[in-house]
Amino acid sequence: MNKHFKKLLVPRHLEYLIIGGNWIILDISPGVGRFADCPDEVEPGKDVRTGFPELIGTEEILTAVLQAHQESFELKGIGRFSELTSPFYLDFYVNEYTADEESFEKKLIIFFEDVTEKMLLEQRLVQSTNESNLLVSALSHSKKYNKQIITSMADALIVTTFSGAIKIINKAAQNLFKYGEEELIGQPISRIIADRNFLNLVFQEKLLSNGELLKDIEVVCHTKAGQKIFVEFSCSGLQTDIENLKDFLYIGRDITERQRTQQRWGAQYATARVLSESATLEQAIPKILLAICESVGWTVGELWMVENEEMRMKHEEKILTSHLVGVRSQLLRCVEIWSRPAAVSTEFIEVSKQTTFAFGVGLPGRVWANRSPHWMSDVAKDVNFLRSQLAARSGLHGGFGFPILSNAEVLGVMAFFSREVQQPDEDLLQTMAAIGSQLGQFIKRKRAEAALFESEERYRELFENASDLIQSVTAGGHFIYVNRAWQETLGYIAEISELTVFDIIHPDCKAQWLQIFNRVISGEKIERFQAAFLSKEGKKISVEGNVNCKFVEGKPVAIRAIFRDITERLQAEAELRQEREQTERLLLNILPAPIAERLKQGASTIAENFAEVTVMFADIVGFTQIASYLSPIELVDLLNQIFSAFDRLSEQHGLEKIKTIGDAYMVVGGLPNRRADHAQTIAAMALDMQSAVATFNQENNQAFSIRIGIHSGPVVAGVIGIKKFIYDLWGDTVNIASRMESHGLAGRIQVSDASYQLLQECYLFEERGTISVKGKGEMKTYFLLGRKDQDCGEIAQIQGQNSVLGVREVTQRLVEQIEDKLRETFE
Repeated sequence: MNKHFKKLLVPRHLEYLIIGGNWIILDISPGVGRFADCPDEVEPGKDVRTGFPELIGTEEILTAVLQAHQESFELKGIGRFSELTSPFYLDFYVNEYTADEESFEKKLIIFFEDVTEKMLLEQRLVQSTNESNLLVSALSHSKKYNKQIITSMADALIVTTFSGAIKIINKAAQNLFKYGEEELIGQPISRIIADRNFLNLVFQEKLLSNGELLKDIEVVCHTKAGQKIFVEFSCSGLQTDIENLKDFLYIGRDITERQRTQQRWGAQYATARVLSESATLEQAIPKILLAICESVGWTVGELWMVENEEMRMKHEEKILTSHLVGVRSQLLRCVEIWSRPAAVSTEFIEVSKQTTFAFGVGLPGRVWANRSPHWMSDVAKDVNFLRSQLAARSGLHGGFGFPILSNAEVLGVMAFFSREVQQPDEDLLQTMAAIGSQLGQFIKRKRAEAALFESEERYRELFENASDLIQSVTAGGHFIYVNRAWQETLGYIAEISELTVFDIIHPDCKAQWLQIFNRVISGEKIERFQAAFLSKEGKKISVEGNVNCKFVEGKPVAIRAIFRDITERLQAEAELRQEREQTERLLLNILPAPIAERLKQGASTIAENFAEVTVMFADIVGFTQIASYLSPIELVDLLNQIFSAFDRLSEQHGLEKIKTIGDAYMVVGGLPNRRADHAQTIAAMALDMQSAVATFNQENNQAFSIRIGIHSGPVVAGVIGIKKFIYDLWGDTVNIASRMESHGLAGRIQVSDASYQLLQECYLFEERGTISVKGKGEMKTYFLLGRKDQDCGEIAQIQGQNSVLGVREVTQRLVEQIEDKLRETFE
């Protein structure tokens, strides 16, 4: 045993151990190990709590004994249980121990007593004592912990008595309501909570019994300065030491900003909903005033409108000019007021309705002048608020106004008032400014709709009475509207709802109509196009008109068309065109195309010199004798066949037929269109004419023969006179060509020397020699036989047919025809 503990006298039935302030064993008695839970761990240098775990958790008590704050500490009725031995019980006695007066180290001595025998009697008492001590210690610790929690809470915490007197208020609640702790302790909670309904709910005796909780209830409160704030409270009942007597615990969170944001959103949403559901401004305004007041919690709402709508506020630069005089001559008049029931006096409402404000006067006038929202914290004390006395008598304080704007034009002003003094809320003013723009757009749109409706009524009347066909169809072709003329023209009335425009398009126009339809839907405007419909009776109705498409948000909603019935016009135009073509053909049969065109353009006299042309005359030989035995109809029919063949040849060779005189045929080459090969084309036609006559004789069993004369030289060509126009030639060339024919031989083509000189390179000739020509004297002439590249046999055949028939066969056939005619006559 340590020398420091030799003087320690211990009763025989006790064992002990000595520990330091760090719970390390310093010394032990010999038999102390049997009292330990782990005997091997009970020896100097080891933690006493290892061998005696019962000491765990008693450190505060041991410390109190060590520091002489507590005289001693006892643990009684500690049991040791083992499967091999009977239960063993012991008591602990802990005391402060000082072995040496010179030593300042404080120690504890723990005595152990075997109390197994008496434990069965004292066990319950000892256990209860230990538990009580532990509970007291834990409760003390818990109180400190809870106090720290309450102090550090961000939410407001208030504890009141059952009657509502404030007992506890944390720092967060003091900061929220702007009160000091001493100002609220003992005061009724109604001093900060203005919502009487909430307090009544809390104080109901049965509501918060059995630990029930009021959770997340939004409550209106007031700060020390009287400012209204919104707090979300949860409340529960707390049982006190006195039976059936409770305290109330309030935990609140400031939701003022969230509430105001919701109010602003609510006002904006409610306004948008009212505007969407209202057909007119008169329907919308009372609902909007109500919606805004209800949303933001204000008492009175007013609408002021500019009296003279034609002289409203314009853009900012007008304020800086002389136009300001005209603006200031206008007035704002109250057209609508809404207030909560019994919230304001009738006097305030009546005076407001009879009051007008000039530009810049009063709250409405100031908003009008600045074209921006304006806030008044207390209108009852504001000298610029002309109705301040009325407002004070009605209990109105806070106020604000905002303009109803449309493209910087002030259409009106809205003003709102509260029964409380209100600090400026810039976010609320911005929201109201946005609502003012919504209202401005709504008013402008409704005024435009009214004007449009009036205009549409006028146009509808015009459309219904219009003679044109007017229709409107959807992008799918279904009819939206057709006017009376459309129905009367096409005959569709009842069945129009079941048809599409594609059903009544004429088959000839469907492809064109689909193309037009697609172009219009793509945004193109189609003007003056023609189409055709099928009427109910199946008649084709031709129309002409314009088509365009109406778009809404970029989507086609209506394809509109105005048509005019041109069926009769097209028919008349077709008939006129046919008559014009007939007239044109008749005119071209009389005159060359260039000459006819000049006459149509207004030329009264046409005469033109042509230096080089070739003129041909052809005459039927023996026509007078033939005419004597044929009827006029037969004679004209034969001449028509021959001359029609000649006409085709003139067109084929590009020559100009001048005229026919009796049985004579005149044609010219080189006019009215000048050409270098005029002689060659005349020669070619002359040869073709001989062939045509030979073919005619064979087909008709006739013996006609022709004489042809050709001469080349200058002429004058033109049209003279005002009636029965004829394109004619004048000049010596015409006379000589006529003489070449009249002095020629039957079946032969006589050519002057001038024409011969032009043709000799390409054609074959037979020189006739010099003949006497009436009016010209002696002239050398030639007979045209054919082209040099033409087969000689073919030339001889043609010449033989014409010459022999001209001398013998023509005479014989003529005699036979005369005899046949005489026989028919006498029979």
